[in-house]
Amino acid sequence: MNFTEEALIFTVASERVLGIVAQPECPLDCGVLIVVGGPQYRVGSHRQFLLLSRRLAAEGYPAMRFDYRGMGDGGGTLRSFEAVNEDVGAGIDAFMGACPTVKRIVLWGLCDAASAALLYSQASRDVKIAGLVLLNPWVRSEASLAQTHIKHYYGQRLMQPEFWLKLLSGKMQIISSIRGLLSNAMLARGKGLQAELESRSFQDLMAEGLRQFNGEVLLILSGQDYTAKEFLEYVGSNAAWSGLLDSTKIKRVDVPDADHTFSSELLRSRVENETLKWIGTL
Repeated sequence: MNFTEEALIFTVASERVLGIVAQPECPLDCGVLIVVGGPQYRVGSHRQFLLLSRRLAAEGYPAMRFDYRGMGDGGGTLRSFEAVNEDVGAGIDAFMGACPTVKRIVLWGLCDAASAALLYSQASRDVKIAGLVLLNPWVRSEASLAQTHIKHYYGQRLMQPEFWLKLLSGKMQIISSIRGLLSNAMLARGKGLQAELESRSFQDLMAEGLRQFNGEVLLILSGQDYTAKEFLEYVGSNAAWSGLLDSTKIKRVDVPDADHTFSSELLRSRVENETLKWIGTL
């Protein structure tokens, strides 16, 4: 299907930001807002967001990718994914204003953009959001990073001959390394418990956003990515996430050979195809 692309300038808290809207010739009523992770801008690594928006538009789905305040061509100061609810909300309004046929929105996000989408869901309970596409969500903490390295990095290294050659030759201080990781994990867990008593973590807010969300969710996880492994480790051991991934509203797709950003043409196409197939069921 033919489509056009146009720049859209809108404001977020008096700051001007830029979005690019891909508008199909015969648009459907479901549009996709591509939420950008940071530090990143609207094109995406290896042009991922640009190519995704064009593929969506070619299939009839209006799509918009945009810069947060402080990123790309967005005015204002740089902010973290935990502080972009206003940007996402303004992006939704601007997108729907530019594409009047759009009645339902899907938020699509990779890494901390997936986390931002869940945080927006938790804070806004926006009824316009019909679906979430979450790729390798970010739940990083000192404890989760240490635990992931112990389980996955050293687990893989034990199967490699060069690991044992270095160990036996005395070139690798494996015991002190693991001891340091365990110490960091225990220290970080203690800090996490204290922080939980003082305020709710962004990971817990993400869990609440997912739990209360009434729409459908597509969860895509890379098999060769520590962020995805860390996510699974975290949700498997955290009470706030208990049972969430077993919900019938979540479709999970594992891509065993994928890296964090699905950087090859084959992997990028797999993500596009899975996204389109899933959106067609909404």
